[in-house]
Amino acid sequence: MKLWDELNAEIVSCEKCPRLVAYRQRVAAEKKREFRSWDYWGKPITGFGDRNAKILLVGLAPAAHGGNRTGRIFTGDSSAQTLMRALHAVGLASQPFSLHRDDGLKLSGVYLTAVCRCAPPENKPTPEEIRNCLPYLVRELELLREAKVVVALGQIAFGGTLKALEELARQRGVEWQILKPRPKFAHGAHYQIPDPRGGTLQLLASYHPSRQNTQTGRLTLQMLVDVLSRAKSLADL
Repeated sequence: MKLWDELNAEIVSCEKCPRLVAYRQRVAAEKKREFRSWDYWGKPITGFGDRNAKILLVGLAPAAHGGNRTGRIFTGDSSAQTLMRALHAVGLASQPFSLHRDDGLKLSGVYLTAVCRCAPPENKPTPEEIRNCLPYLVRELELLREAKVVVALGQIAFGGTLKALEELARQRGVEWQILKPRPKFAHGAHYQIPDPRGGTLQLLASYHPSRQNTQTGRLTLQMLVDVLSRAKSLADL
């Protein structure tokens, strides 16, 4: 518990990226008309879910008026609603919606996190900003010892997950050889890779449940449910 508390306190107080600090604070001050009565979170967000999870879900970053407003990852925006509907459909979430931090949502067997903890302009963190955030994901991987299945939501999350695993191996002094050719992102892709913590890790990929993907039909609810069902099966949940 202490290690989690220390990590989360460090995340919330992080100011490594001046551009992201300025943006999230400006959004929190200006607000969106429909959320004018809200007291925006306006800080980096931590992960959320079951700390004994067997499945780790890695997203991109909090939305400006989603996680940056509510203070919880995948909460209060359209991406959150799509993801929660899918998690609920496969029995990993207690309810099919994620509205605010006190809405009663419970996750079972799954932990949600992201490669970038601050809302970035146009949902596009720079490579340097992602690198600055990488140590937090590495530390979560170290703490989530039961997580043997990782689902990366989107190409940036997929690449960030691989980099985090490489860094974890380096820190542990483990000889870690990623598959050759290097795993490539594609919706529904599944790779079995060495786990720097020992054993094998199952890495799955899905398109991100962003409005851009769901409204164009690039990602349907059933497509996401299928990926999460496979993750659940691989995790023996």
